[in-house]
Amino acid sequence: MRTDQHTLRTPHPQRSSQRFEWPRPAEIPIQTAPRTRPPITALITSFNEEKNIEACIRSVLWCEEILLVDSFSNDATVAIASRLPRVRILKRTYLGGASQKNWAIDRASHEWILILDADERVTPELREEIEGLFSNPSDTHEAFSIPRRTYFLGRHMRYSGWQHDRVTRLFNRRSARYPNRRVHADMVTRSPARILKNPLTHFMVDDLSEYTDRLQRYARWGASQLWKDGREAGPYEVICHPLWRFLRTYFLQLGCIEGLPGLVLCAVHAWSVFLKWSILWGWHRNLKQGHAPNLPSFDDNPETWAWPSETETINKWAKKVDAK
Repeated sequence: MRTDQHTLRTPHPQRSSQRFEWPRPAEIPIQTAPRTRPPITALITSFNEEKNIEACIRSVLWCEEILLVDSFSNDATVAIASRLPRVRILKRTYLGGASQKNWAIDRASHEWILILDADERVTPELREEIEGLFSNPSDTHEAFSIPRRTYFLGRHMRYSGWQHDRVTRLFNRRSARYPNRRVHADMVTRSPARILKNPLTHFMVDDLSEYTDRLQRYARWGASQLWKDGREAGPYEVICHPLWRFLRTYFLQLGCIEGLPGLVLCAVHAWSVFLKWSILWGWHRNLKQGHAPNLPSFDDNPETWAWPSETETINKWAKKVDAK
């Protein structure tokens, strides 16, 4: 669950008692974009997303370019993506979501970028809203924040904090950048992002076992970032941070009215916070015995984190290399 720090507060997403069902990939028409707006590159990062990648790509086939940056998937992700039109595939070792996306932004062919995770879809309503953004020449916004309609095991989660979830995903490449963080990095924009009305559809969890494995990875990466930042963990962090996370999402943000799905989702997220601070605590204990932690790799290349105006020459060089 992420809420941009650089935008105004978003209204609640639409509330509906009906379960949302995304069309099967074969039912989604391939559409071309009108030329009344600047061209857009849809940017998607992936690793072993064969169950999601086709529907995700088909939801943005109206964009002029679809750039898939894959972290060396060992399933059919790349094979599926390569069969679809306008898809350009690059491969890069994964050093965190922010690093992967900044690297990809610098290799996009167009000035305007739309970022999606593989488990997200652009609905027809959101596409129509995006197309209309550029019809008003007086609108000078260079970044747009998009609410997300999140699904947990097929259920639309209206509360538990997800009613406020939004992410900055549509922007001019010169106006936005991800900060140098290994996990959970929110995009920073030069000026406030305008909030769109229609949400992305976010199929966050369709297999709870797979999702808890993912949360364990995020917990370790989060602990690694805290370690790199010089943070320490004691009883307060290990006990109070996860407890507050559960109380906030389950009671204050009304996860309690979501029934058992709300309880499970709030509990597993609180558990992931507990795991993150516990890992950090354990590393500090081990360090006192002379054992340093084995941290994941970080992207320490300053070019990854430099803003576009500082990397224009690098971008041109990178495009020539990728075109070979």
